Amino acid sequence: MEERVLFVDDDSNVLEAYQRKLQHVLRVRTAEGAHAGLREIQEKGPFAVVVADMHMPLMNGIEFLKKVREIAPDTVRIMLTGNADIKTAMEAVNEGCVFRFLTKPCPAALMGESLIAAIKQYRLVTAEREVLEGTLQGTAELLIEVLSWANPEIFGRAVHLRNMARAISAKMGAGNAWEIDLAAMLGQIGMLAIPPEILAKISGVESLDEEERRSIESVPAIGAELLERIPRLENVARIVMYQNKNFDGTGFPHDNVAGKEIPLGSRVLKVAADYLQRRAEGLSRTDSVKALAAQAEKYDPAVLAVFFKMPAVVAPPETDKGKVISIAFKDLGPGTTLAAPILTTQGRTLVARGTTVTSAYLVRLRKYAAVKGIREPIEVIVHPESD
Repeated sequence: MEERVLFVDDDSNVLEAYQRKLQHVLRVRTAEGAHAGLREIQEKGPFAVVVADMHMPLMNGIEFLKKVREIAPDTVRIMLTGNADIKTAMEAVNEGCVFRFLTKPCPAALMGESLIAAIKQYRLVTAEREVLEGTLQGTAELLIEVLSWANPEIFGRAVHLRNMARAISAKMGAGNAWEIDLAAMLGQIGMLAIPPEILAKISGVESLDEEERRSIESVPAIGAELLERIPRLENVARIVMYQNKNFDGTGFPHDNVAGKEIPLGSRVLKVAADYLQRRAEGLSRTDSVKALAAQAEKYDPAVLAVFFKMPAVVAPPETDKGKVISIAFKDLGPGTTLAAPILTTQGRTLVARGTTVTSAYLVRLRKYAAVKGIREPIEVIVHPESD
């Protein structure tokens, strides 16, 4: 079997016995004591199964398996003890979430059967997680694909927003960066429910009546409602819902959520989106930053402080490692990095500056160019090692 088993005990003789008896049929590692076991898991993991003795110094088996559950939740846990009382068994099951509870001395046949069953359980858990993650990724990619086909202009802005939010999140050490990424890309998916005539007004910078403004204001709620139906995207849906919410509690949605009760991802997107909106309105980078500073009450001070210290976020892409050249759209190939955004003939952004063009997106751009037209030439970055 490819899966590995870790035995943890404070008795080196016991560990040597397990190693000697099982090494021919299983991939076995041992650790003397709970702390050594935790180091082994963190440095040499993952392990399919961990078998731990109950009575160890400094940290008993229940405490140890609780920590194993925290750092390696997929690992199947087995408790081994020489003093099998009901209280110990209940604690092991309730706190350590053990798969099996075995007593010493444990017959070789029973240990073997237990390990085989534990490995099967590990395979079941990991296979289910892989299917779920694959389904989640595929669903997210499909939604992004639909958005890019339905409204390339909105998709282009979303790519730029994602890149900016990603830079801010990295500087802040956000632990849910993938959720913020996805929220940035899918935050405007609710636009697909907005009538085309209203979208045309927005693109043409026309004024909206009260009903139309309410429709646009509801876009985050529509997007959140769509996303929260997908397992594991509940947090992404909440980020989308509050992406336009001001830090002082004003704005949509009209509830009592304010300050740090607003998801961090929403606070990041609020800063990035408002900055990009100022740029789209024709303000310079400097004036766009000043505009945000003038309304600082709308933004999380921590996010704003990080943003203001990131010249790379508000400056043009670095080109010192490559040469910027202008090419015809027909010469644009997959893998090309854009030095400037790709624009429609009316001047609206289709693809953000700094984006690396993929084959799939190139197909969509060609279809769009054939129907509506794309402004040429295209500015791209050519690296010395490229052809």
